[in-house]
Amino acid sequence: MRLKKSAAKLLDRERVCRVATADAAGTPHVVPVCHVLRDGKIYFATGGRSRKVRDLAANPRVAVTVDVYTEEWGHIMGVAVQGTARLIGAGAEFRAVRKALYEKYPQYPVESAIDERTDALVEVTPVRASDWGLG
Repeated sequence: MRLKKSAAKLLDRERVCRVATADAAGTPHVVPVCHVLRDGKIYFATGGRSRKVRDLAANPRVAVTVDVYTEEWGHIMGVAVQGTARLIGAGAEFRAVRKALYEKYPQYPVESAIDERTDALVEVTPVRASDWGLG
């Protein structure tokens, strides 16, 4: 599915999203991650042995939410995406996505470098999306 322009713009602009995974037994796990939007897909990095990687290897279904909260509730907005995840290991695709993450988050290489040998990248392909407050 193709994301609405307003939803894609919010996903692209915001700096943090929440990612929900579930293991094979359905036990949920939700964490914040730094993401990048490329060609309608959401990407983020994680440790190669992280709970996210283990969950997604067993169950590729994933949910991603970006929201903007304000005390003026008439201005609250967000996007919730349900999709399928694919783990990306070492190689040219890994390096291209890592470059995009480094461009969006210049502190990444210094504070938390993404290593092809020990980390994984996750690609989320949207299947369903809903949004609120985007007009």
